[in-house]
Amino acid sequence: MMRELLLIVVSVVMGLGVVGQTVPDKTSYDFGELYAHSDRFVDIYFKNTGEKNAFFLRLDKLPEVTYRISGSTFAPDSSIAIRFQVNPKKKGRFTYAIPVYFSNLNEPITVKLKGEVVDLPPTTDMAAFQNCPDFTQNPGDGNPLDFTLTVVTVEKGSGKVLSKSDVALLQNGQVIGQWKTDRNGKIVKRVPLGYSYFYGAHDGYVPAELGAYINFRRNYIVLELEKREEDLLVVEQDVPEEEPQEEIVIEIEEEPENEEIVIIEEPDIPQEEITFEPEEEIVTEVPGLRDIPLDNFDPTYFKPNNLVFVLDVSTSMRAGDRFELLKYALYQLMDYIRPEDKIALVTYGSDARVVLPTTKGSNKDRMKKEVEDLKASGFTAGGKGIKLGYSLVKKGFIQNGNNQVFVITDGAFNRDSEDYERYVKRYTKEGYKLSVVGIKNAPKDESKMREVAELGNGRYVPVFKLSDAQWNLIHEIREASFKGQ
Repeated sequence: MMRELLLIVVSVVMGLGVVGQTVPDKTSYDFGELYAHSDRFVDIYFKNTGEKNAFFLRLDKLPEVTYRISGSTFAPDSSIAIRFQVNPKKKGRFTYAIPVYFSNLNEPITVKLKGEVVDLPPTTDMAAFQNCPDFTQNPGDGNPLDFTLTVVTVEKGSGKVLSKSDVALLQNGQVIGQWKTDRNGKIVKRVPLGYSYFYGAHDGYVPAELGAYINFRRNYIVLELEKREEDLLVVEQDVPEEEPQEEIVIEIEEEPENEEIVIIEEPDIPQEEITFEPEEEIVTEVPGLRDIPLDNFDPTYFKPNNLVFVLDVSTSMRAGDRFELLKYALYQLMDYIRPEDKIALVTYGSDARVVLPTTKGSNKDRMKKEVEDLKASGFTAGGKGIKLGYSLVKKGFIQNGNNQVFVITDGAFNRDSEDYERYVKRYTKEGYKLSVVGIKNAPKDESKMREVAELGNGRYVPVFKLSDAQWNLIHEIREASFKGQ
């Protein structure tokens, strides 16, 4: 009895001294559907909100979970990352609950990992797949507050730095920061690690865009901007001589591994969106539409829209920054549409499914949440996606409106697609349109995309850079729904 009483007293005293001083960025993670070679790891970040150093003690690991830790000690107002790798041994749904212990907490933080295994890795690859990747490999989601990134803008070829350049950083299809480089063409910022899309612009230069994973070692990005052709053909004129200025040149052949950086604390990353202007003026062939500005989507001029987006989420969409462009294009559209418009989302990878049933344009938060959660995996069941898209656009039909299906993909439909053309022909006769948006598609696939779009009484919409993603999809919807046709 005395022993039990003593334990209670000790627990109360400890509880008074230590209260909730380690905070995770999340306590659960859903991997969704896992295929044979899907990534099976996620980074979870733990921040020390106390006033003293904290220590990772241990976690109660399960046989199906391996892990790596970025460090065992973390100072006040800093974070450590724990990378969890799940290794389910059979198909079907799984849920793992893992207690994690820290020195400044009386109770463990329980992390829950769940998902569904569709295909297991081949037996010959199983051992390699069960090893948790180290932090030099592609990181998972997360938001470590102590990760520092350097971005430099330079002239392509010469390496001359470009001061006062505009730089934007996107993650998961959204702008999370925008800045101007300093006199050395550099910015140094604290940002979340993960797959990132960079944009750099400077007067007289073609904007540069680059997708890359950034983490504790991949923390130095160089954006090379090419001088515009018209600026290279400058006629020499007599101009007053100016005092010579020192030209700053940096070497970009190798990235510095241990560059000592002095960080000047600045306000948090600004969250406002920026506009990526098209390189050339968007010209329409629709009479009367040319006089209406791009930001005018008034019902006086445009019919209500019933739009279904059939999204390619196959594994190939991970490559070449395609998924970032796809998500950014959808986010821009959802900010643009009106309450009288309708949106539905269908995805196709190894199979096709509805991720957002027909939803009114006023419910933008729900639409954006579905876009945020999109992941790429599996093969390409394009035919099934088109069929499902047509069934949804038919259910949401708007009389005297624009009823249109958009297939957004990086290439030709290569699985379960043998009979989709007859669906396109049938629904086109019934007054439904179909357009094809090509996300960084190969030239060899463009002719097929144009052929399908023409069959659907729509158009091929190319998206190869951020300005395309910003405007081309919106432009196609304006043309399709314009009342003056």
